[in-house]
Amino acid sequence: MADDPADDVIELYTWTTPNGYKIAIMLEELAMPYRLHMINIGKGEQFAPDFLKISPNNRIPAIVDPDGPDGQPISIFESGAILQYLGRKFDRFYPINERRKSDVDQWLFWQVGGLGPMAGQAFHFRKYATEKITYGIDRYTGEVTRLFGVMERALAERPFLAGEYSIADIACYPWVSEWRGLGQDLSQFPKLLAWHAAISTRPGVQRGMAVGKAAA
Repeated sequence: MADDPADDVIELYTWTTPNGYKIAIMLEELAMPYRLHMINIGKGEQFAPDFLKISPNNRIPAIVDPDGPDGQPISIFESGAILQYLGRKFDRFYPINERRKSDVDQWLFWQVGGLGPMAGQAFHFRKYATEKITYGIDRYTGEVTRLFGVMERALAERPFLAGEYSIADIACYPWVSEWRGLGQDLSQFPKLLAWHAAISTRPGVQRGMAVGKAAA
């Protein structure tokens, strides 16, 4: 659904990272047309003044919805906030019932505040750091292992993190998909492995995970 020529579609500013894939997956799952803007973070395009107006933290992803809540355009940065906005707007993958919604929110905040940052640090120390620092590698790899264990225990009682497939699963999936680079063995987490396999079969997820790869 990317690169729609219409003037009234959602604009997605992203790159091929787990955080970027979250929003591409959500839009593809919603089957909503959108226009794709690849922001090459390797070339520093996230620091362009025009992008700063959309994303004050100079980070992807971000969206601009020309049909905002009051009929006026709205720009949103931070992947968790974008997922919540899209879930509310289209009434999909984000329950209205307060008890179920709170369950989704807990796991969404758990991802943006825990799994994402810890996995990002693990990536940095394992792959990108110019100096191999054993403490950093062990510290963050071990924390990702712990967090995968948290998901394993939750998924022993339900097929998805908040019971039904939701933005919480969409938020976590791209990070879990990087398990090899994070120094993890997904076979050690059979419930998490089954969760990942089930989500991987969804056509919207497959399309979302392919967004932008030709440009990367």
